[in-house]
Amino acid sequence: MITTLSLSETAWNEISRHAQETFPDECCGVVLSNGTTDRAQRLRNIQNDLHALDPKTYPRTAAIAYNMDLKVLDSLLLEAEKIGYTLKAFYHSHPNHDAYFSPEDRDAATPFGEPTYPDTAQIVVSIYDRVVRTVRAFAWSDSKKDFIEVPL
Repeated sequence: MITTLSLSETAWNEISRHAQETFPDECCGVVLSNGTTDRAQRLRNIQNDLHALDPKTYPRTAAIAYNMDLKVLDSLLLEAEKIGYTLKAFYHSHPNHDAYFSPEDRDAATPFGEPTYPDTAQIVVSIYDRVVRTVRAFAWSDSKKDFIEVPL
């Protein structure tokens, strides 16, 4: 289990910029690492596209939800692996809300009751009026069968 999360200043700055630039919608992305260098990689939040196609199945817009294109994510992870990078964390923002791991966040990370990426942190950015207020990280706990907050 991840007990603490540390990221490079460059990765933190990129995540913050991403949250600011997509505000008032949620941003989403991943942090890749080769053991010495962290790289934040933006992904497009496709939630508005899904909502427009099927509002019954996807009632929430990108202002309060995010969805990553899994084909793009899979391709990105394969390319990263080829150059020695692994998935360190997922991130997304909560515009005009606190940084917490919501029930929806948990459901997305554990589609079959267990996390899809158990050794990967989940970062949530609280941003109000384009100002990042709080960043928190969460990791899967086998003993609690849930995500718990871990120090940054």
